[in-house]
Amino acid sequence: MSFEIAGIAILWTFLFGYLIVASIDFGAGFFSFYSLLTGHENKIHNIIQRYLSPVWEVTNVFLIFFVVGLVGFYPDSAFYYGTTLLVPGSLAIVLLAIRGVYYAYNTYGNHGKNSRIYMALYGATGLLIPAVFSTILAISEGGIIEQVGEQVFFRWREFLTNPYTWSVVLLAIVSVLYISAMFLSYYAKRAGDEIAFEVLREYALLWSLPTIFASFLAFLQINKQNPLHFERMLDISWMFIASFICFVIALSFVWKRKYLGWCFIAVMLQFAFAWYGYGRSHLPYILYPYINIYDSFTNRTMGIALITAFSLGLLVLIPSLVLIMKLFLFDANYVRGYSGKKKG
Repeated sequence: MSFEIAGIAILWTFLFGYLIVASIDFGAGFFSFYSLLTGHENKIHNIIQRYLSPVWEVTNVFLIFFVVGLVGFYPDSAFYYGTTLLVPGSLAIVLLAIRGVYYAYNTYGNHGKNSRIYMALYGATGLLIPAVFSTILAISEGGIIEQVGEQVFFRWREFLTNPYTWSVVLLAIVSVLYISAMFLSYYAKRAGDEIAFEVLREYALLWSLPTIFASFLAFLQINKQNPLHFERMLDISWMFIASFICFVIALSFVWKRKYLGWCFIAVMLQFAFAWYGYGRSHLPYILYPYINIYDSFTNRTMGIALITAFSLGLLVLIPSLVLIMKLFLFDANYVRGYSGKKKG
């Protein structure tokens, strides 16, 4: 494996980790607010808070690794993305800050608890943040960023009127809700909270078909936006077929209320096949046609150092998440709501 492929594979893995962990977090935020509106707050709010309490502070570690690594491995990305993503990037930072404020007040004080305003902001950011981030995928297909001489311009009209942009935004939103509902269903079942499980199971079933529809829509729009990428996706179509098979398995498990642990594993495999299939078919471009992983790669010495550092980062981060899950999320007492207290 070349250094260029190793570098992008590591970055893509960090981004996949963020996709899964952040989707659960973002979707939980929306469901928490939605339950407040529908009167289901007392049914699922506790389950959501038990998951978020130990996890929310480490979610963005994956994203930080990816952003730092992207600039480190491929310095040209700072030139092209740095200027053109000033507005979307700034918006994402503001939304993340608003979400962080909610966490701070909700966890360490009483200001944000039971407040509809704070809950509304919490729920809205759960959908807006993935929507904003997803636009980067649309931009990477080309036709939106234009270079004239030494200057780079963001073509707002093409961006806002492009069907592919909105198909990706739609896919990001429904995928977040689907992934989150699937995980929280499993989590509620493990907690022995049948009432919460039934509510969350309905959410999982509700958002499953829109996710597949949005995936198919985005797939068709790629053909119009970047025919070369579409052809390469067809060359490795087995990965997307495998993704759909995993979707069917996950849906059947949650429908039958059985094997919910394996159900969520099937969900992760569903998105893994689709995610890595999309990334593989997009190569060698990071931003079509300006950033090529071979032409834009950093020097060999820096590449070796970054690959070593980021590989070690994965080796530290993944066991850390497993430890958090073992000590908190899947601890027999914690998951049932005792949080370390003895049963009364």
